[in-house]
This record gives sequence, structure tokens and C-alpha cells, in this order.
Amino acid sequence: MGWAIAIHGGAGDIPISLPVEHRAPREATLRHCLDLGVAALRANRPPLDVVELVVRELENSPCYNAGKGSVLTTAGTVEMEACIMDGNTKNCGAVSGLSTVVNAISLARLVMEKTPHIYLAFDGAEAFAREQGVETMDPSHFITPENIERLKNAKEANRVQIDYTQPIKANSTSDQGDSQIGTVGCVAVDNHGNLASATSTGGLVNKMVGRIGDTPMIGSGTYANPFCAVSATGKGESIIRATVARDVAALMEYKGLSLKEAAAYVVEKVPKGNVGLVAVSANGEVTMPFNTTGMFRACATEEGYSEIAIWPLEGNGICDDSQK
Repeated sequence: MGWAIAIHGGAGDIPISLPVEHRAPREATLRHCLDLGVAALRANRPPLDVVELVVRELENSPCYNAGKGSVLTTAGTVEMEACIMDGNTKNCGAVSGLSTVVNAISLARLVMEKTPHIYLAFDGAEAFAREQGVETMDPSHFITPENIERLKNAKEANRVQIDYTQPIKANSTSDQGDSQIGTVGCVAVDNHGNLASATSTGGLVNKMVGRIGDTPMIGSGTYANPFCAVSATGKGESIIRATVARDVAALMEYKGLSLKEAAAYVVEKVPKGNVGLVAVSANGEVTMPFNTTGMFRACATEEGYSEIAIWPLEGNGICDDSQK
């Protein structure tokens, strides 16, 4: 048993031809966040603190589809959502429909710790944020030129786009990967087997106003129990139908599968091109499977293994003890 951490920056149709100027900032952000999480675990901070810390940092980066980088609805607005869960207690908190909160993941934790509820959304969540004094910004702060362009491209193609959807127009300014952006998540376990999971997203490009995805739904995009912690990414509707995160935990709990076996089984059952996940177990195992072209991801373990990757490695992007 030992500590372990895994992070994702979204799964999808990430082109191998993604230029280095678009790839490098995202990899650098993952590396920075991984270092931040590892340092926190080494300092014996609780996994719940670690996953919140890492996801906050990812939300503050415009490189990913969360916080400052959140994509836009069909109305050109931002509706952010997030979820956090503690494995031992199964305490959890979730938020949706945020348009002014700088760090949705921290508001989700406040819902968990300061209310009798699990999930707050839209006006109620915004009012709670003001009551708690969390940092907020005018909605215009979250609307970046890049995401305006992404919405324009999606509208021209008449489609709702999941993470890293490739543009249709050959002459689009986004055909070199500039339109590609993904949801973020982090899972962690400490030396005592305590687990936590956190996920944050802006949702789908050109989504309907009011649409809620898998991220804030306990057991779909986010889940943790005494066996494992899971954060999923991809097409929310597919992840919700498959109850991806909870199924990984259930296969471990009721069927006795290993973390790697359970995660691989769940991902394989979701239609190809729709899901990726990162997960850690109570004994420090890590796995990061996906059935998309790629997934921005990183992991590290106390034994010294670390990985930052986008496209499949041997074993379909699985990171586990066998690769140390």
C-alpha cells in the first residue's frame, strides 16, 4: 500500500498531428498539477484536499474545459459543473449551472460540508456561493475568444461537440487542434488507503442551456468508496447511461475484480469513442483506460512510477504496477 494520484484533462478524438504549440501547454499544466498533487500527498494532506487542490489548478488554466477554459452553451454562456467525493465516508457534493464561480470544485466541497444536501444547481448554487463568500467573477471573465470560436465552429457544423471533437471545415482555424479542449479530473489515495475523487467541466460545446452532464452525477462521472476513486470524461450522456464510475467500484466490491480489470471492462462496454477514466484503488493501484483516440492524463505512485501521456501506450493507456 502507498499513495497514488491520477489526473485527466479530457478524452476524445485527439489528433496525433496535434501541433506542439497546442500540446505543450496542456502537458506542462498536467505536469505542474501532478507535481502539486504529489507534493501534497508527500506532505500527508488528506486525499480530499489533494483532489480539490489539483482540480482548482486545472480550473484556473484556460487549457482545459473547466473554470476559465469552460466551453459555451448554444446561447454563448458558460454553465460550469463539478463534483467531489470522499471514499471512506461517501460524503459528496456537486454543483451545476455556474456562471460566476471561479472554482466550481471548491463550491461542490462546500455543498458537501456546509449543507444537508448533495447537489445544488443554477440560481440556488450561485446564491449559496455568494453566502459562502467564494471567489466570483463577472460571467464575461469565463468567455474567451477561443471558446467563442469553438462555439462558432460547432454552430456552423450544426452539432454539439464533446471534448476534442475534430472540426468538419477543412479551412477552419481550429483544424490544427486549437478547438480541442477537455474536462478535468483527479483521483488520489494516501498511505492509509483513504480515497477521493473530483471532476470539473464546462460541458459540451453548443450544449442546450440547462443541460447537465455526467460530471456532477454521483456514480456516473465521479465516484469514490473504500475500494476505489474514479473520475470519468467523454460524452456525458453515454457515461450516465453506463453509470461508469460506480460500475468500476461495484465490479471490485461485488465481483472481486482488480482495479485494472474492472475499469477495462466498464470502458469496453461503453460505445467506442465515448469515454475515458482515471482511477486509483485503496492499495495504491492506478489505471487510466479510454476507448477514444486519446486522453490527456498523468499519474504517479509512491513507488516512483510516473507518466504523462495523451495517446495509447502498451495496454491501451493503462498505468499500473506491471509497468514499473
